[in-house]
Amino acid sequence: MAAHAGAPDGKIQVKLLGTAVLPDGGISTVRATSLALPAKTDTSANDNYVPTVAIEYFLSNAVSVETICCTTSHHVDGAGAIAGVTHLIDDILIVPATVTLKYHLTGLGPVKPYVGAGPSYFLVLDSKIGAGGKAALGATDASLKSKLGFALQAGVDIPVGGNGFGVSLDAKRYFMRPLARFSNAAGATLLETRHELDPWVLSAGLSYRF
Repeated sequence: MAAHAGAPDGKIQVKLLGTAVLPDGGISTVRATSLALPAKTDTSANDNYVPTVAIEYFLSNAVSVETICCTTSHHVDGAGAIAGVTHLIDDILIVPATVTLKYHLTGLGPVKPYVGAGPSYFLVLDSKIGAGGKAALGATDASLKSKLGFALQAGVDIPVGGNGFGVSLDAKRYFMRPLARFSNAAGATLLETRHELDPWVLSAGLSYRF
């Protein structure tokens, strides 16, 4: 089959996926504070569900490089001793720029499991103080900083029909510890915390290889 047509052994694979982004968001470290925080103060981040595009280039039948494209929106709530406080940080918009090197298991027929790993940069496009951050902390501004981390990956590609189309299931675990900063109207830091964002990112959808 011509290289530019759909083929199960083509060099390029494109995936259209539905993705669940399931972060933790707990506090790993309090870097600085001028506030009297209750013992066992913690936080959590909400889940989100987004469309995702993945583009993959096969260096060989068993090795490929993949990148993904999506944006995901979240907010951070109180947990532990401040579990009733919602929206400490609001309208967090993240681009999880990720590149993974993948190894595909061969010799298993049409079903092709894989594992992968690679760097990720969580580019925070926007974040702002939420109602909970204003009321509970007395802050007028909040931000979540962009952060470099890495991801582990596992999944399976299942060709359908032998013409390049298929079904893909994918799971990634990110290890990402961004810094949050809360400040007052004068710009003074009230609280600075590092968070175990560490999301599971679970995807399923259609693929086309050519």
